Amino acid sequence: MTSDITLFVNPTAGRGRGARATQPAARVLRDAGFSVRTVLGEDAADALTRARAAVAGGTGALIAVGGDGICSLALQAVAGTATPLGVVAVGTGNDFARAAGLPVRDPAAAARAIADSLKGDGGVPVDLGRAGDTWFGTVLASGFDSRVNDRGNRLRFPTGRLRYDVALLAELAALRPVPYRITLDDGPARQVDATLVAVGNGGSYGGGMRICAGARLDDGLFDITVVGPCSRSTLLTVFPKVYKGTHLGHPEVTVHRAAKVTLEAPGTTGYADGEPLGPLPLTATTVRGAVRLLGARISGAR
Repeated sequence: MTSDITLFVNPTAGRGRGARATQPAARVLRDAGFSVRTVLGEDAADALTRARAAVAGGTGALIAVGGDGICSLALQAVAGTATPLGVVAVGTGNDFARAAGLPVRDPAAAARAIADSLKGDGGVPVDLGRAGDTWFGTVLASGFDSRVNDRGNRLRFPTGRLRYDVALLAELAALRPVPYRITLDDGPARQVDATLVAVGNGGSYGGGMRICAGARLDDGLFDITVVGPCSRSTLLTVFPKVYKGTHLGHPEVTVHRAAKVTLEAPGTTGYADGEPLGPLPLTATTVRGAVRLLGARISGAR
């Protein structure tokens, strides 16, 4: 194990918490005997280029400091390599960190867990999803929620999170089921009308919405949550339950488990870890042990 490690930082995550978290995390890691360098990027593409260069250069670990966005970039750099990933989760959502049982919004505690893991087990193997060339740690979303994202991304006003509130209201007004073809593993295609379909490597997205509440990072399977045709009133009734995962008991909600899933639906975009993948059809595959995650504490059982 090399003592040289890299902090991969999004300084704007969590309204500036990423920048503020860098110093305490680096201090803990240096006190533990590690040599720490910091990588920033001018934009996402430049940041990813720099992170991949650090991995190719033999860094002992890549430590993502920020939220789920920087975690997603870091996964593209380390997945399938021998370089372990650490996460100092200080963003708005932090769904990947929560799924792995990592400290959230406590940079010193996160750094201590990383240092202990580097000196101990070297990280816990966790699964990732892969769709085309893109790796994801939490959820591949499609349907109603992806249309909200699409509409929100197109809006110029209002700004910030209000854009997505406006987009949500607009999509509710236009709510309609979408005809899907869903193929699980190598089985036959299933024709279903659905409000949304979510493919979970991890259990939650959007900052704690447990859309695939039973998903685990270490079982080699996706949890695929299918929400059938819903009226606006039904969706508004079911939606708040997603934060506790109790929506899974609703009669319009079904859950499937598979290592590979193909989704086909007209006019529908897929988003993985909150980032656009492109229009369906898309095929996602589980890759077991695709990354070693430092300090992970995955608990619970089927």
